[in-house]
Amino acid sequence: MTIEFDVDITQNFTQSGTKEWLETNGIGGWASSTISGANTRRYHGLFVPAMETPDVRHVLLSKLDETVILGNREYELSANIISGEVQPKGFQYLQSFHKHFFPQFEYLCSATKIRKTIAALYGENTTLIIYEILESPHPVTLRFLPLFAARNADDLQQEKNDFLDDFHFSNGLFQLRLYPQMIDFFLHIPEANFTKDVHWYNSFEYPLEKFRGLAFHEDLFSPGTFEVTLQPGQELGIIASLENHQGNNAKTLLEQEKHRREKLFVELKSKDDFSRKLCLAADQFIVKRDSYLRSILAGYHWMADDSRDAMIALPGICLATGRFEDARKILRKFAQLVDEGMLPDRFDTPDMEKTYNNADAALWYILAIFKYWQHTKDFEFIRKELLTTLDDIILSYEKGTRHNIQIDRDGMLFAGARGKQLTWMNAEVAGWGVTPRHGKPVEINALWYNVLKILAKFKELAGEQATSDYLTERAQDVLQQFQNKFWNEKRQCLYDYIDRNHSDEAIRPNQIFAISLPFPLFEGEKAEKIVQTVREKLLTPYGLRSLAKSEPAYRSFYGGSPEARQSSYHQGTVWGWLMGAYLTALVRVKGEAGREEARKLLVFIEKHLHTLGVGTLSEIFGAEPPHNPRGCIAHACSVGEILRTYVEDIFPLKQSF
Repeated sequence: MTIEFDVDITQNFTQSGTKEWLETNGIGGWASSTISGANTRRYHGLFVPAMETPDVRHVLLSKLDETVILGNREYELSANIISGEVQPKGFQYLQSFHKHFFPQFEYLCSATKIRKTIAALYGENTTLIIYEILESPHPVTLRFLPLFAARNADDLQQEKNDFLDDFHFSNGLFQLRLYPQMIDFFLHIPEANFTKDVHWYNSFEYPLEKFRGLAFHEDLFSPGTFEVTLQPGQELGIIASLENHQGNNAKTLLEQEKHRREKLFVELKSKDDFSRKLCLAADQFIVKRDSYLRSILAGYHWMADDSRDAMIALPGICLATGRFEDARKILRKFAQLVDEGMLPDRFDTPDMEKTYNNADAALWYILAIFKYWQHTKDFEFIRKELLTTLDDIILSYEKGTRHNIQIDRDGMLFAGARGKQLTWMNAEVAGWGVTPRHGKPVEINALWYNVLKILAKFKELAGEQATSDYLTERAQDVLQQFQNKFWNEKRQCLYDYIDRNHSDEAIRPNQIFAISLPFPLFEGEKAEKIVQTVREKLLTPYGLRSLAKSEPAYRSFYGGSPEARQSSYHQGTVWGWLMGAYLTALVRVKGEAGREEARKLLVFIEKHLHTLGVGTLSEIFGAEPPHNPRGCIAHACSVGEILRTYVEDIFPLKQSF
């Protein structure tokens, strides 16, 4: 299960400077950087706490630059990009990088071998950094230069004079407050000596911000340096936290966190190495909002808990991993957020006005509840706590709700209002919708049919047979209309959306949901044709293109300014999460032969766990080979959908899903 890199990777900055590790704490915070030690994006930091809610993070401690002192010789282990150059080049001493439960770095300085382990503690804003002297003929002195950013994770810091000179050090505990409104930061370094040297270090460069067309220079603040001398075989445990951990042992805390992560495998449906890697990746997205509430962050490093993404990801993140109590807490909370039959776009902080610019989050919510029932057969929870909410969603859609979302005369779901992008393809540039899909989008109506079938099943389980029969009849009407109106005979696939006077022929991946959802809308030859079209026009090793290369609006490159990126976001860019639906559809239409094809495709997904975000899956990829990963390095829908299809379709359990 361990992901390993040797000197061919670690000492090659082109490689080690582009592979990122991520440690998360279950409340929204993280520690993250590249395996080279150089921060390459504004979101990198050794201690990035979520001080208020999981979506409000601050890069407090950007990094600890380390120097190993052996007699009269010094070895700088750190790496930074300053004025376009990497300095120092500490990765030249990095012999190996391992990621099992935690990222581990092994350095060789002359005859001295040092291992560093970094871990974020679950449920609190705390990062552990543990150094072990594995081999050395001499005592080893470690010098640490802490570099602070003290800013919101979305911003950058510039040198300023209003930083407080408010810190003190005593008995191995460093306490710091950089702004009056900030809470205290604690850095516990046992047996250390501190030398005060207040200093600003300027012009750190973050090349990935430059690639994104954003500001990419930052200044960092340091109050001084720490030094600790260790004997061969000794270790040093540093604790960075918003809590005073003086008296606590970092190694003990690390073992406790390791034990928590080991327990995640107990309820895992499939226990091979691939499943275990994805299980650890899934754990990073589930966050606590309080003792009773859970949510799913859409991605790292900049995404919040988006309702649509949370519901798409939940079957894989929570159910395939056996985390049913977390699933209940998430489903229960989102039931409280339903308003006029809709879920808000984001689970925002209480003082922010909620927005409802989507037509499908509530439909994905009902699908997630159905998946919960399939995995647990726990209808009592659904009946007691969720069924009334599901009724409200259906009734609101029937009456009509925001943005002209309503049931049309043919029984299908119509969604559209000027200036509103209501599907997952919702990119905008200066108020212009890049992929306007007003009318009856194919995946939303596939979801609508499934929702009617699901509610019919739940009403049957609740003993309301007449209502169940009525919903079943309505679903059958929708099915007939869908099959008649969405089939594109000329292209032998489905229209992407239909309006009252227009049917959009663009080949997009949304049609795959007509085959992959629990209640497919096509079977037999037409289902095979749909899957064949998607395979030939959209499939890549890492996901599906958002638009076929043959379409006039196709964009082959994703990058540059925010406007440039938005304009290509759904116009060809490959989306990782869509691979889950494709693999499900593939197995559904081709049986065991499809399962074998799916296994071959998963080889590429497993390799990607070693590529960008080490041990996790990216949000998007370039439309053209080599399909470089882009967007978030860790995406809940990508991880969740691969886990879901892996458990349900590739190596299915005995019970039928």
